[in-house]
Amino acid sequence: MKANELKAKSTEELKQEVKELLRAQFSLRMQLSTQQTTKTHELRKVRRDIARVRTVMQEQKLTAGN
Repeated sequence: MKANELKAKSTEELKQEVKELLRAQFSLRMQLSTQQTTKTHELRKVRRDIARVRTVMQEQKLTAGN
């Protein structure tokens, strides 16, 4: 997921994206704790995607205020 793609989305779409990513993060954490998966790199990707979406949301919030 790239920041350019996220900047084109609306605030509601970004909120939905964060919800989905948080669910995915929870699922991956549970899979790792029960040793059902060995894809530890996926958790890192999801965490970074969440941060990326939240950063774009904050940028939109700041530009709307000015």
